[in-house]
Amino acid sequence: MRILVAEDDKGTAEFIQKGLGELGHNVVLTPDGLDALHLLSTEQIDVAVLDRMLPRLDGLSVVRRARAAGVETPVLLLTALGRIDDRVSGLEAGADDYVVKPFAFSELSARLNALCRRKPLQHDVTQLQYDGLVMDLLKRQVLRDGVAVNLQPREFRILEELLREEGKVVTRTMLLERVWNYHFDPRTNIVDTHISRLRAKLNEGGKPNLIETIRGVGYRMADA
Repeated sequence: MRILVAEDDKGTAEFIQKGLGELGHNVVLTPDGLDALHLLSTEQIDVAVLDRMLPRLDGLSVVRRARAAGVETPVLLLTALGRIDDRVSGLEAGADDYVVKPFAFSELSARLNALCRRKPLQHDVTQLQYDGLVMDLLKRQVLRDGVAVNLQPREFRILEELLREEGKVVTRTMLLERVWNYHFDPRTNIVDTHISRLRAKLNEGGKPNLIETIRGVGYRMADA
């Protein structure tokens, strides 16, 4: 794998680089947040390890800007901040996983491998459609009644999951696992927040709501 490691502590950076190199990975190392964002946006990177506190641009800002630009590379945040609120803020910024310092290298390696095992879905079709809504899986584009809907990567993935289930209920737990790769409830409304933003974009102009809330369970595409 080609792994970006953005860490400004020289000892930690060299420790990670040495360990990943011994496992046969190609490590791209930078101590700077802006450089990390540039590399994520322009280079072929399989997975990224970002320190939360980086010079010039902190790790959370790197993730936010990368996601806003459509970068879907899996990102693991590395930080000394271990409170649940800190982990939640990292996930809401767009990170896929979180490791707290000090850490065991074996855990870091296992988590990176898990992130990279998430292969893109092999699509039998290139479009998903529902009641005037068209999702182009190749162009990463969504149209409603012929009008483009500008979605962030996580919003796109949530809508894709709902469309693929063809009206069946998708639980919050399922969305946490499939969209965020999070396998326990982080005690946050991250799913509800993204659903709310997704609805607002899809319903712009007073259009009927397409996403139905099933109280206490999850969401599904509303009956046409």
